[in-house]
Amino acid sequence: MNLHRLNAAIFIPDTKPQAEALRRVTHLGIGAHQDDLEFMAFHGILECFARDDRWFGGVTCTDGAGSSRSGSYADFTDAEMMAIRRQEQDTAALIGGYGAMIQLDYPSSAVKSPDDARLKEDLLAILTATLPETVYTHNPADKHDTHIGVTIAALQAMRELRKDQRPKKVIGCEVWRALDWLPDEEKVLMNVSGRDKLAAALNGVFDSQIAGGKRYDLATLGRRSANATFFDSHSTDASDQLIFGIDLTPLVADNSKDIAAFVCDTIDRFHADVRRKLTQKLGTP
Repeated sequence: MNLHRLNAAIFIPDTKPQAEALRRVTHLGIGAHQDDLEFMAFHGILECFARDDRWFGGVTCTDGAGSSRSGSYADFTDAEMMAIRRQEQDTAALIGGYGAMIQLDYPSSAVKSPDDARLKEDLLAILTATLPETVYTHNPADKHDTHIGVTIAALQAMRELRKDQRPKKVIGCEVWRALDWLPDEEKVLMNVSGRDKLAAALNGVFDSQIAGGKRYDLATLGRRSANATFFDSHSTDASDQLIFGIDLTPLVADNSKDIAAFVCDTIDRFHADVRRKLTQKLGTP
């Protein structure tokens, strides 16, 4: 593949030839930052872990230069932080048995720009080389602008594939905004129970962020536990670790669907549900 950024890199943990390694990918995670894949696409990692008929491929779009830093990392330059973040992401790929790990090395400014098509073009090249069955990316109601930039680029790239090449399932995942507000019937439920040690190992790799002042490792497992308990108020827990997703497959299957309208219509249904419950109790129309 010809990727735009000079320092973009493709890491194959088991050293298979690159083209062969990419072709075997069945589940592809497309995240903005190093560690996003492990937090949001753990379901896809588990679907493929220790199997030879399914393979997880990871894409990290940004270079890590804007990472928070304190403690032992407080004096790291941007270049040093970029190097440690890249190393952490490749280590996670080794632990998780990924089929491929691609780091595209974009600055966040390029990802957020509506006029820069390079990320979309790189993602299209990756999707063409892998043709995954399932794609995990950020949910389009996420509050992080860089995450939104990645989501839009990923959706646009998938829409440029031939219809018979497009993923069968596209899931928007939780990072910088949870999806507990989604109507229950619209939630994609991803049960990741029973693999806490693997989850902790993957999350704990990103020491530069954990020691640097952000306890993502605890927060991620806490959110999954909260999802499992608070999903259903009238029955005992069916799982102890649950990830919520939003089904973005309709946006990839039909290029005519407006992405913003699709998301805002979902939010409107949440608004209508809240209003209905309140007005029923208040006895007002």
